[in-house]
Amino acid sequence: MQHVYMDYAATTPMLPEVAAAMQPFFSQRFGNPSSIHSMGQEGRDAVEAARGQVAGLIGCQSDDVVFTGGGTEADNHAIKGVCLAGRERGNHIITTAIEHHAVLYACNFMKELGFEVTVVPVDKDGLVDPADIKKAITGKTLLVSVMHANNEVGAIQPVEEISKITREAGVCFHVDAMQTMGHLPFNVDMLGVDLLSASAHKLYGPKGVGMLYIRPGTRVVPLLHGGEQENERRAGTENVPGIAGFGKAAEIAAPDMGKEAATLTAYREKLVDGILARVEDAYLNGHRQKRLPNNVNISFDFIEGESILMYLDSEGICASTGSACSSASSEPSHVLTSLGMPVERARGSLRLTMGRWTTEAEVDKVLEALPRIVSKLRAMSPLVKERCGWINYL
Repeated sequence: MQHVYMDYAATTPMLPEVAAAMQPFFSQRFGNPSSIHSMGQEGRDAVEAARGQVAGLIGCQSDDVVFTGGGTEADNHAIKGVCLAGRERGNHIITTAIEHHAVLYACNFMKELGFEVTVVPVDKDGLVDPADIKKAITGKTLLVSVMHANNEVGAIQPVEEISKITREAGVCFHVDAMQTMGHLPFNVDMLGVDLLSASAHKLYGPKGVGMLYIRPGTRVVPLLHGGEQENERRAGTENVPGIAGFGKAAEIAAPDMGKEAATLTAYREKLVDGILARVEDAYLNGHRQKRLPNNVNISFDFIEGESILMYLDSEGICASTGSACSSASSEPSHVLTSLGMPVERARGSLRLTMGRWTTEAEVDKVLEALPRIVSKLRAMSPLVKERCGWINYL
């Protein structure tokens, strides 16, 4: 069975050019980049070349880029590093209710160390109001952390407006750009950020490597200690193959973003229009226009998202859900409930995310299969029967 992959927000397939760029550093060019001999310097040259490629994608200087072991580490480094560096000046963090757990859990950890955390709400479309950020800032605020675009509902946040507020207040501003780097054109000065985190495997690169942009002059305590790598900002021998792959992925993304975004926006609109026209009691989650080009998040009344996933998978369609289906928790997505959505509807969510290799034929296959699957599940659902008064109360 040939699969239709609709889960690009979770991870992207690696580009063949990226794999080719990585391959030599697994075998022939295996030297430690901290070694001074020629084989070590081959690794060092690869790391610095990749640093330049990544910096070029986001419009910063090479020295402003710190390579990490992934996006989660980059988020943790930004939050913990800024707060620990500035704790003599304040102890307050501001974030939003729909951040990735890498941000929310890091903020919760800082609470255990005595920091205060304000979680700003979002509206029904998943957008934060910059005025709420401004109201939350106090004389003790050290950091504001807001994602560029949400990984579940695709809502693109007004980070440029927020950055103006944080700059006026003299507060450090961190943006999680996991879903946008390499997909939406931007640079760090345009966004006005002090720190920006991203991950290679979200832009057709390898897993296990990320980056943190640190604006010059921003004080950040290292998260890891033990060596002088990354200009003494991140200890540990660099993942040379991964970094080389990240650099190549960034280089390829730069000229292709606009064309890819336009194609995916057309597919997104076709999916949204098609699903809402063919399925009753279905709802688009997130703002209709202010959203990622590739993101479709729909909730269906009276059925569970996990059931939809299993039936889609049986037909070769790989997707995701906003529910906590991969953990022991029975709680629905914190993102969807933060939009004010009823818990029952949040549990019936489906996320379809597309990418470079998505075709219109695949979109058509989803539009053929999904309404049929929803109808089949609703025919078996006790929630539908209850709504229609079919239950015989004994």
